[in-house]
Amino acid sequence: MNPVWQAGTGLVLTAMVASAEEPAKVFTWTPPKVGNGMFTNDLGMLDSERNDYSTNLAIYATNRVLTAKASPASLDEARRVLALALHLSPRNKKALVVTFQLGKGVLPEAAESEYSPQSLARLLLSRGQLLEKQSGAENVQLSRIFIELAASLDPKNEDAVYASEVQRLDHGSVNWNEITDFKGKEKPASDSKEP
Repeated sequence: MNPVWQAGTGLVLTAMVASAEEPAKVFTWTPPKVGNGMFTNDLGMLDSERNDYSTNLAIYATNRVLTAKASPASLDEARRVLALALHLSPRNKKALVVTFQLGKGVLPEAAESEYSPQSLARLLLSRGQLLEKQSGAENVQLSRIFIELAASLDPKNEDAVYASEVQRLDHGSVNWNEITDFKGKEKPASDSKEP
């Protein structure tokens, strides 16, 4: 074989192997900014309950992105859902891992869920309604988020859609930008006096 052909073939094969080792990034995704989360201990949920909701929301987001093959709409929905999951439990393993993977352009592995999207929507609606009855600023805020998300997850659930629409008419839609790009509560400036 001609040495020029051998060198050319070698270069082409080397380039093919190198490109096969590093998967191409097929999408870009901006991870949500949540800091330490928008909810404090004033929220009417136990830490274990917050962690369970966070895990199930992260699993939903994972499976939604995989089912839709990382479409822009599914990535946008995943950003909102993962932001909520991290606000509920900032150190939740599943939410942190999926957020990291999507941020690197890597599709996470499919995850088995305890709930179908319809069941999760019913659970979010019920919990949202209970939070609303508990009153308190954080409970009411999460109630509105849960109810709007429930209608979004299962638009055939008439109770969730009705509750969400009444809420929208009375208070407007949930501002998801405040959730996905959370600024945090500003700490009061301390007056430092030098001796």
